[in-house]
Amino acid sequence: MSPLEPFGARLRQAMDTRGPLCVGIDPHASLLTDWGLDDDVAGLERFTRTVVEALADRVAVLKPQSAFFERFGSRGVAVLEKAVEEARAAGALVLMDAKRGDIGSTMGAYAEAFLRKDSPLFSDAVTLSPYLGFGSLRPALDQALLSGSGVFVLALTSNPEGAEVQRARGAGGAPLAQVMLDHMAAENQGARPLGSVGAVVG
Repeated sequence: MSPLEPFGARLRQAMDTRGPLCVGIDPHASLLTDWGLDDDVAGLERFTRTVVEALADRVAVLKPQSAFFERFGSRGVAVLEKAVEEARAAGALVLMDAKRGDIGSTMGAYAEAFLRKDSPLFSDAVTLSPYLGFGSLRPALDQALLSGSGVFVLALTSNPEGAEVQRARGAGGAPLAQVMLDHMAAENQGARPLGSVGAVVG
């Protein structure tokens, strides 16, 4: 299965034609309630379908937060699969906000779930956490290269407790967040035209 055009090129094209907007799909319980929906699979499906139908042919990127679908089990994941399929069919890029981080075969399985082109959850890009060591992301980075997908890697996040890890200093004296940014820069200087690895800062 041949790779897509690199994610960086597809993102640039989408932003040039549709603008720079990335819209999150975060159907948490209070949001469903605010919409007058029940906090169940039916409410989840109606909310998600409404957002996708209203925006997928207009915005550059839709960013579903997988946890809000996973909390409903397999039926919630089925709603997520359909949303990904329909959003991509309407021309939006899908950035799966999963923030996965693990090692070895487990990281490989996450990579297959979100970055393998024949997966029902295949997304144009995914968010990952590098704080088991940047090298732990290698299976996902390799899979992204094979498929033409992108990877957004957490570096410095806005939650206060993140500082105890992200601002800690490594052996060379640099904060770990900077170490992660340096790893990402080095990754993008390899065989990745137009950059497939981005940082999540803020």
